[in-house]
Amino acid sequence: MVTALAAPADPLTALRAEFGTAAGYLAACTAGLPMRATRRAVTADLEGHPDIAGYSRAVEASRASFASLVGVDAASVAIGSQTSVQLSLLIAALPAEATVLVPEHEFSSLVLPFVHAGRGIRIRTAPLSRLADAISEEIDLVAFSLVQSACGHVADLDVICDAAGAVGARVVCDATQAVGWMPVDAARVDALLCHAYKWLCCPRGVAFMALSADYARSLTPVQAGWYAGEDPWSSCYGADAELAASARRFDVSPAWQAFVGAEPALRAFARVGMHQVHAHVTGLAASFRSQTGLDDPETPTAIVTWVDPDGADLARLQEAGITASGRNGRARVAFHVFNDDDDVERAVAALGR
Repeated sequence: MVTALAAPADPLTALRAEFGTAAGYLAACTAGLPMRATRRAVTADLEGHPDIAGYSRAVEASRASFASLVGVDAASVAIGSQTSVQLSLLIAALPAEATVLVPEHEFSSLVLPFVHAGRGIRIRTAPLSRLADAISEEIDLVAFSLVQSACGHVADLDVICDAAGAVGARVVCDATQAVGWMPVDAARVDALLCHAYKWLCCPRGVAFMALSADYARSLTPVQAGWYAGEDPWSSCYGADAELAASARRFDVSPAWQAFVGAEPALRAFARVGMHQVHAHVTGLAASFRSQTGLDDPETPTAIVTWVDPDGADLARLQEAGITASGRNGRARVAFHVFNDDDDVERAVAALGR
C-alpha cells in the first residue's frame, strides 16, 4: 500500500501556524505577536550560557533577512535599536538652516529629532496626500512614514520620490508600519528606517536602516562604537579601530537577546511572498470596512481607522475582549497574518454595526 504524502503547506499557511491562536488581537500596528520560534529561541538563550559568537550570527542573519524583505543588499543595512536614534545620525549630516518637509500629524519619532536638532533647521508640513506638491527647491530633505500610524494611509512613494529627485532633495522613509505586510522597495529612497517590533513581530529593540551608497558616503558615523568596526572583536579598545566599509559602520551595539528572538521571525517573513501577505491582510481590512460602512482608502491598507473622539467604539471593542487602539481621536484596528475572518466578524459584532 502506498501512502500519499501530505502536500507541504504554502508559505503563508506555514507563517500563520507560527502564531497559534491570536483571536481578537487587532493591534499589530502597536506591537506584533511573538512567534513560537521566537519564544523558543529566547527561552533557550536565557536557560543556557551566553553565546557571544551566536549573538553575532543572529545579528547578521537578521540583517540579511531584512535586506531581502526590502530588496537591497545586506551591506547597505545598518542595525540599531530605535528609529529616532538612527534618524538623529541622518540629521547630523544636514547643513545648518536646512529645510525639512514632513507630513502633518506624522509620528513624533520622525519629527521631534528635526524639531530639536538646533542649527537653524526648519520644519515645514503638508498633508500626506499633497506632500509631493509641497516639495520645492527650498526643501533639502523629505521625511515621511510609508504607512501613517494614526490613520493607516499609504504614501505614494513613487510620486514623492520623483518630486524630490527633481529638486535634489533627500528622501527618508520610515517603513515601520509597512514592512511585514506589504512589498517595500528600499532602493527607491536615500534612507529607509524600520523598527521591527510591529509587523515583523520581533522583540522591541531591533531596528534597521537601509542606505543608498551615495547617501551613506555623505554621513558621519557619529555613533560609532566597537560594533561599527570592520572586525568588531578587534575594535574593542583604543582609537585605532578601522570602521566597516559597509553600512555596518553605522551599527550600534546590538541588544543580544532581542536579535536572538528577531532572527527566526525575520527569516520566516523573508520566506513568504509579501504580495500574498498583502492580499490576505488588506482583504480582511476591506471586509471589515464593508461590514461597518467605512469608505475604502485610495490605496489598500491593513490598518483601519475611523473617527472616535470620545473613545466609545474603542471601549466597545475592548469590552468584547478585542485588543485594539486609539490614536489622534480615532479608533484603530489592524489585520495581520495571524488574523482571519473570525476576527473581522467579532469586531463587527462588538461595534454593533
